[in-house]
Amino acid sequence: MKKYLSLLTIFSLLMLATACQPAEQTNSEPQETKEWSIALHGGAGYVSENMPEDRKEAYMASLEEALSIGSEILANGGSALDAIEKTVNYLEDNELYNAGKGAVFTSEGRNELDAAIMDGSTLNAGAITGVTTVKNPISLARKVMTDSKHVFFSADGAETFADETDVERVDPSYFYTESRYQSLQRALEQEEEQSGLTPLTDEQKAWKYGTVGAVAKDVNGNLAAATSTGGMTNKKYGRVGDVPIIGSGTYANDEVAVSATGWGEKIMLNVSAHTLAMFYKLKGATLQESMDYLVDEVLEPGDAGFIAVDKYGNYSMKTNTGSMFRAATDSDGNKEVGIWE
Repeated sequence: MKKYLSLLTIFSLLMLATACQPAEQTNSEPQETKEWSIALHGGAGYVSENMPEDRKEAYMASLEEALSIGSEILANGGSALDAIEKTVNYLEDNELYNAGKGAVFTSEGRNELDAAIMDGSTLNAGAITGVTTVKNPISLARKVMTDSKHVFFSADGAETFADETDVERVDPSYFYTESRYQSLQRALEQEEEQSGLTPLTDEQKAWKYGTVGAVAKDVNGNLAAATSTGGMTNKKYGRVGDVPIIGSGTYANDEVAVSATGWGEKIMLNVSAHTLAMFYKLKGATLQESMDYLVDEVLEPGDAGFIAVDKYGNYSMKTNTGSMFRAATDSDGNKEVGIWE
């Protein structure tokens, strides 16, 4: 009898100890909801902390300006879609970033642009790839979402669709920048000297992972994500990266919105944006736990960086590449602007 009582006592103590342990936080637990929030990125990769001070200041100022554009729209009751489109438009117009004006060159010496946008409240999306005359690709992607019965247009088809809209058009020469052209020349020279898979140089790491993006939650609780890119320096004919692939580089539903930047092939193979969103939803994890799972467990060091916001207005920004141009703020006054980890 004493033996059974002892076992019962031990069992009771174990149950009590388990009950007293703090439970893991889940995203379904009651928590304060911020009226609005926004996060943006301008590309992830390896950028030396020894970059010239004037260039660093230019990046920081542009991130601040992009953030102010989106946050002002949200603070005045504007939609998440409007906020992220206008934020990305600004980044597309800034040649510091590999999107729009600052797009890198393909192996054929062209600037080919990709973009995608997704409305989390409807699960509708629009995407375009390989355009060469659209000044702001993210705006054309939004037109695909709202003004067509399709989701994805490519190359000549995307240009033809653009002809039916009022998006601003430019001559392909508009996208030329000398620094990006010289990056292509160096890449072509290195390609001739190297064979097989060889380690990337610091410059290749710095510019390989260019892309811009934004995610937001508005006062009505709607979430949205947008991503735009000039692709990869010296990319081969017809290559399409992760950005316009819904679920890979861009994804939003009614619980979380995600935008990616990094090695497109790795992001696509892991359906990365959707993976984060599903971990958040199906595991009941917090936004940060979901971000950590994707960046630290699913992907490998050097692969990518991400920004995300959730239904409560929490934001998260993380990379495993060493640096990511990024900024975020919310209605509670929280704010973060940075480049390095």
